[in-house]
Amino acid sequence: MANDDARPEVTRTPARLFDLTGKVALVTGGSRGLGRAIVLGLAAAGADVVIASRKLGACAAVAAEVEALGRKALPVACHVGHWDDLGALADRAYEHFGKVDILVNNAGLSPLAPSSAQTAEDLFDKVVAVNFKGPFRLSALIAERMAAGDGGSVISISSSGALRPSPNFGPYAGSKAALNAISVAFAQEFAPKVRFNVISPGGFYTDISKGWATPGAEVPGAPLGRFGYPDEIVTAALYFASDASSYTTGSLLRVDGLEPV
Repeated sequence: MANDDARPEVTRTPARLFDLTGKVALVTGGSRGLGRAIVLGLAAAGADVVIASRKLGACAAVAAEVEALGRKALPVACHVGHWDDLGALADRAYEHFGKVDILVNNAGLSPLAPSSAQTAEDLFDKVVAVNFKGPFRLSALIAERMAAGDGGSVISISSSGALRPSPNFGPYAGSKAALNAISVAFAQEFAPKVRFNVISPGGFYTDISKGWATPGAEVPGAPLGRFGYPDEIVTAALYFASDASSYTTGSLLRVDGLEPV
């Protein structure tokens, strides 16, 4: 092991470690739910943010919230399941800010099929495109530029479904498991300048979960008795985005309240 004395002297106070002043983050699916919470959390820590999702108006609304925090924001309409859109997204981010220090692959799709046998090919392809193909392509494009510059951090938002899959969610669970796997591969490919880590959330109270998750209602079998609130994922994102995780790569952090199987 290397001698500690060979390490440059740095002041590793919590405030400095989590300070993102001067950093630029790109968050896909950043206009609502967990993505919006992460966008605002990164901005509050000092980062300027590129907010990407399919609807430009929704991105612009969150961009206004970022600017109200005193940071810069760039809303971009992008479908992460479309290969060519991702090159255009990367180019827009670099043309506008000159760099990307933090990439958060948050956009996801989790439709329910009647059964595995009744899963349509089109549905299967859409799930894999948004949950795996898109993050694969965007991560490779951004990480290549990060590695050629000052480095950076890539965070992928996976799912407890990849670790504890349930029936009828096979394509979703498989695509998120593939996201976990490629994050480990990329952590090695783009080391040492780019770190790749995964956050594995369970159920959260967002607009997407309104049909099955009601705040205040007990969740049977869950040790914490509830699902999570969007702000409860922010500290995990800040850890991986910041210098606080400078010796962490290829890691998966569960933020699921030990969601019941």
